[in-house]
Amino acid sequence: MAEEIVNRVANNQKLVTVDLEDFYPEGKRILFDIKDWLFEGLLLREQDFRKQVADYDWSQHKDQYIALTCSTDAIIPGWAYLLLTSSLVPYAKKVAVGSLETLETILYNDIIAELDLSSYQDKFLIIKGCANKPVPEGAYIALIQKLQPVAKSVMYGEACSSVPLYKRK
Repeated sequence: MAEEIVNRVANNQKLVTVDLEDFYPEGKRILFDIKDWLFEGLLLREQDFRKQVADYDWSQHKDQYIALTCSTDAIIPGWAYLLLTSSLVPYAKKVAVGSLETLETILYNDIIAELDLSSYQDKFLIIKGCANKPVPEGAYIALIQKLQPVAKSVMYGEACSSVPLYKRK
């Protein structure tokens, strides 16, 4: 009788897969473009801008993640994004300035900063690379910086075909 095949990778208690998708914060993402609130799409007139902010229904962004941007070449004073954010604070889960990818990176950086590392201490880690959700490259960078000081080794990919990144000496 043939010997039973044992999956040593699956049974390895020290091998831990870290999947950033597991930490994905659910919620709608919105790219909020202020170009339509500018005079001719290029000039921010303070009085008109403040009126737009005052008249807008901010409650429609309840529990959403918001990326504030201006898609034109207008010069936007810093206070404008602060004013928008001030109006969004009671409703939005998170507000950032930039693209949706910038927003995702900020969300993941916040999550990774709060990550409990005790379950990763002295383990062989594999950072799962394939994702069905929008995991930005910056999140992987933040993750390895957080994990490397506690892990015995860090690899990237899948257990059957991982790329070694770091091994403690």
